[in-house]
Amino acid sequence: MTVLPKRNILKATAIAGAALASGLIVPSAFAAKKKEKKEPEKEAEVTPPEDLMREHGVLDRLLLVYEAGLRKFAANEDFDPAIIANAAEIVRDFIENYHEKSEEEAVFPRFRNTGKMLPLVDTLLAQHEAGRRVTQTILQAAPGSRKDGDDRKRLVASIQSFIAMYRPHAAREDTDLFPLLKGLVSAHEYDAMAEDFEKKEHQLFGGDGFG
Repeated sequence: MTVLPKRNILKATAIAGAALASGLIVPSAFAAKKKEKKEPEKEAEVTPPEDLMREHGVLDRLLLVYEAGLRKFAANEDFDPAIIANAAEIVRDFIENYHEKSEEEAVFPRFRNTGKMLPLVDTLLAQHEAGRRVTQTILQAAPGSRKDGDDRKRLVASIQSFIAMYRPHAAREDTDLFPLLKGLVSAHEYDAMAEDFEKKEHQLFGGDGFG
């Protein structure tokens, strides 16, 4: 897994001005998880499911960027394709290389070991793999998509495919999978998962995570 300095993660905010000028609202994606503290205080404990669902909030905001891009294409309006590429980079670096890896290494095995929700877990894993291929296509096609042509057609089809797959994907995890996680592990293991998530986040995204 690629270790990303915090300055690279926060590049999501660097294009906000250009995005607004183009009619797109690009999320300050990595501000979604933790609010800035006004004064030192102990943060409330975040459970593993809550941690993962907050990260789905980042995904949802990225999908909004994709949808805004599709509207621009449909209206034949000009805008900088770097906006789409930037969103896809965050999908790759944060959603796929961090969030999904956490699910694959810490969540899915617990369900497999207990024989719970196996068809759903298999489907979710297959969607992770498919999503990475789609993201790669988006990154490849975005630079040449400013004008109508093959790259734009590939980009539009890929974005539509990604959105259609990941909205129900996240919803199934939030409503069907994550609520059962606590019942599959001991209290100690449950707490250890939360600590492991936080430790990995800090290792990859800096001392404050992506907050």
